[in-house]
Amino acid sequence: MTARVPAVRQRPSPESRLPAGPFFATAEQRVALARERFFEEGVRPSGLVPELVIQSWTRCVGARRRPNEHVTFSPITKSRVAGALARNRQLLDAAKDDLSQLDAALAGTACKALLTSNDGVIVHATPTALGEGRLMPIMARVGNDLAESNVGTGAPGVSARTGEVCVVSGAEHFFSGFNVMYCAAAPIRNTHGEIAGVLDLSSEEEQFRFDAAAMVRLYATTIENRLLRAQSREHLLLRFQSSPGLLHTPLEGLAAIDGNGRVCWVNGAGTRLLAGAHAGSPTVEQTFGIDLESLLSLAHGARVQSHRVPGGLGMWLEAQPPEKDGHHGATALAFASPVATPAFSEPDSATATATAPVGGDARSEGEALTLVDSHRRMIDSTLLECGGNVSRAARQLGVSRGLIYRRLRERRSKDA
Repeated sequence: MTARVPAVRQRPSPESRLPAGPFFATAEQRVALARERFFEEGVRPSGLVPELVIQSWTRCVGARRRPNEHVTFSPITKSRVAGALARNRQLLDAAKDDLSQLDAALAGTACKALLTSNDGVIVHATPTALGEGRLMPIMARVGNDLAESNVGTGAPGVSARTGEVCVVSGAEHFFSGFNVMYCAAAPIRNTHGEIAGVLDLSSEEEQFRFDAAAMVRLYATTIENRLLRAQSREHLLLRFQSSPGLLHTPLEGLAAIDGNGRVCWVNGAGTRLLAGAHAGSPTVEQTFGIDLESLLSLAHGARVQSHRVPGGLGMWLEAQPPEKDGHHGATALAFASPVATPAFSEPDSATATATAPVGGDARSEGEALTLVDSHRRMIDSTLLECGGNVSRAARQLGVSRGLIYRRLRERRSKDA
């Protein structure tokens, strides 16, 4: 059965009637004046409602929608729900812990947390019981479509459309049937900079009693950072901020470095810190002023280092080796290899000693150093420090002996 949003007949209260002059005493009067100017007079109500709301109203009118029409939600089937959840599994996995914390934080309020896909379909909703409003039990259900094309001006749809944090209150909604809703939403982006989903806080009848825009932005940023990390397990992850106390918080900058030493992406906080220094596909040295060998050493040493980036700002850096399936070590030294190395069996002895010569590979002056080269140098230098003992070098690097033997085979092949 198709769910229909109940129609709302508005009788202007004494408080909401428009004043005779150009001034207004309440938020309701301000929005009523904006709607009168926009829908009846065709005048853009700049300054009366947020610009994002005006732009959305304009798109809705352009799509030949009418403010007083009924909004319906398509029937929610098990297959529809299963499809939405399957398509957004990675987003849901990244968000589950934060959604649980957010639901707990909102438990004493009338607000519900909603997570939608990039196309506006709800994939998570705080449970809503019958009697908790007229609209919320109908609207806040997994599988419902909150895209602007379906429900008009609403925070989730506008945020998905524009990529901006958005708050839509009461009669700022395009359709009059939603004028009892208050919502705030923020986008969540993936490693390609595309919108992967939208986090929304919604309340029926009751206005927010806290800074909903700040809260939804905070939780959306945390979810986004988790999603970025989950999508880049094969990359070296760099955390940075001007204060070490801000690392491992939603305010930290994050960047992913690939096997060629290129910066693949930088999160929102990092973009603001670097002010566009990472535009295009620069190397980590161009962006952060640190060479790959030092960065890898920082990662394997599990320490935080003070460093001044090319833009002049002092930063605290922390690097995390690449991981795969939750494991560091072998992947950390082998992830950047452009050619797959054939598998081989390790010798039986756990204390086998290397007899092949060690030392860095010779490179022409000015030739770019890649992560592969840095890994080789790290292995070679560690072997040298350990007197050629493979087991000891493997323990010091936190990798398997097989990787050390692989490097020795490469050296022998080259010398032959």
